[in-house]
Amino acid sequence: MKALIYTAPHRLEFTETAEPIANAGEIMVKVDSVGICGSDMHAFLGHDDRRPAPLILGHEVAGMTEHGQRVTINPLVTCGGCQFCTSGQDNLCQHRQIISMPPREGGFAERLAMPAANLTSVPDHVPLNKAALTEPLACGWHAVRLGKSALRYDPDKARLLIIGGGAIGVGAALCSRAQGFNDITLVEPNPIRAEYLAKVDGFNILHPDNVYDMADFDLLINGVGFESTRALASASARPGGVILHIGLGSASGGIDVRRLTLQEITFIGTYTYTEEDFNNTAEALFDGRLGNLDWLEERPLAEGQNAFTDIKEGQTAAPKIILKP
Repeated sequence: MKALIYTAPHRLEFTETAEPIANAGEIMVKVDSVGICGSDMHAFLGHDDRRPAPLILGHEVAGMTEHGQRVTINPLVTCGGCQFCTSGQDNLCQHRQIISMPPREGGFAERLAMPAANLTSVPDHVPLNKAALTEPLACGWHAVRLGKSALRYDPDKARLLIIGGGAIGVGAALCSRAQGFNDITLVEPNPIRAEYLAKVDGFNILHPDNVYDMADFDLLINGVGFESTRALASASARPGGVILHIGLGSASGGIDVRRLTLQEITFIGTYTYTEEDFNNTAEALFDGRLGNLDWLEERPLAEGQNAFTDIKEGQTAAPKIILKP
């Protein structure tokens, strides 16, 4: 089969590779659509030791099974028997695997083998390119759910700041609205992306430099995860506020621990989603509660190298590029 293989930093090759093998309990999926995630970009840039070359990246996948079932894929494979899996915190399973990280190859390929339990049926009225957004949207759904449980105010009275206008940030904004938040501000420094987002779904779009004039947000979601965005979140949270940290841009710096302590600001790290979160996100997507989801751009999988390069250089307006095998 053909696949887009990460071979070295800044290098992807579209080439022939071995067919995947479906083990017991797994089903072969013909990939229709697969999104480029920020973690794929980290690997492409050589910044992710968890994803060593050569490797097939990509974990935001929708396609068709060998039996003709339209599906979207939960890429997180867990053991099912540990204390985390049995208590509804399966995303914290210490034996978890995720496609696009060894030992599981990813979805930038024509076919992919997945456990049957990780496949969610997609209704006929939902295009598969939009169904592939279930995974990144589920990250936002999970984060917002955690934030709501820690928030000291009703969601409809809270001011929400989301840092980052990529798919994680936009997805978190849409999931916030679906979970009862109304006052939502989205931060995006790239003027090309900001202009695009202003037309997406009525969110207030701000440049980071202008956020400090609007400080005192109740709930903040950092969908980027660099030192500068952590500093922005630390400075912009109101006393008693909640910061949710999704982004994995860098490992340290930017958190004002003294301010968090003195103002009793809650800081929550949030990783992926539970199976329940994924299913709830899929249901909301299928029901239309997450909007039209028209903020994506499609490109052939064979042109993946150019797509990654364009994202790196800030030349893409759409928050999400979907590759099509």
